Amino acid sequence: MGRSPNRLDSVCVFCGSSDAADPALLADAAQVGRALAHAGVGLVYGGGGVGLMGACARAAHAAGGAVLGVIPEFLTQREGVLDTVETIIVASMHERKQIMFERSDAFVVLPGGIGTLEEVVELLSWRRLDIHRKPIVFYSPNGFWRPLFDLFAHTIEQNLTPAQFIETWSAVERVEDILPAVHAAFTSGPDPAPLALKIT
Repeated sequence: MGRSPNRLDSVCVFCGSSDAADPALLADAAQVGRALAHAGVGLVYGGGGVGLMGACARAAHAAGGAVLGVIPEFLTQREGVLDTVETIIVASMHERKQIMFERSDAFVVLPGGIGTLEEVVELLSWRRLDIHRKPIVFYSPNGFWRPLFDLFAHTIEQNLTPAQFIETWSAVERVEDILPAVHAAFTSGPDPAPLALKIT
C-alpha cells in the first residue's frame, strides 16, 4: 500500500471486535469499508475477521479496495485472520500499533470497547505531545462517544488538559460524513514530517 505525503492514501479504522455488537453498527462498519474502497482510499485495520473490524475489512475488499490487516500472533486464533486480504502478523500489540500508525494517513474511530478506547486514547496522547498531526475522526452514531467527549471536557475544565486539545479530533454522526471530515482535516494541513515514533 504505497503512500504519498500529499495525498490521502490510507485510513486506519479502529473499532470493536465483538460479533455481538448491534447489527446496525456492523452494517455501518461495512458501509465505511465500501466508502473507503469507492474513494480509492486503502483500509488499515486490526487484522481480525470478527466484529466491526471484520465487517469493515470484508466490505472494503469486496468493493475492490486495498486492505491491510495487522494482528499479533496470539490473537490469530481468537479473532481469526482474513485470508483474502494482505495481513501482517506481528509479535506484540505495540508492534501492531506501530505499523498501523506508520501505514496510515488518518484515523477513523468507530464504536468499540476497551481495546478501541486503549488505541484511540494513546493516539490522542501522541497528538497532544505533537508526535503527529494526522486527522482523527470519531463516528459517534446516536452520541455513542459522548461520554468520552464529556470526560475530555472534564479534564479540560479541571486544568489537566489544555483547551486546544479539543481541536485535535472531530466527530460525525452519519457514515456519509466520515470521509468528508477526514479529507477536510487532511487538506487543512497534516504534518508533512511528524516526529519519529517508536513504541517500546
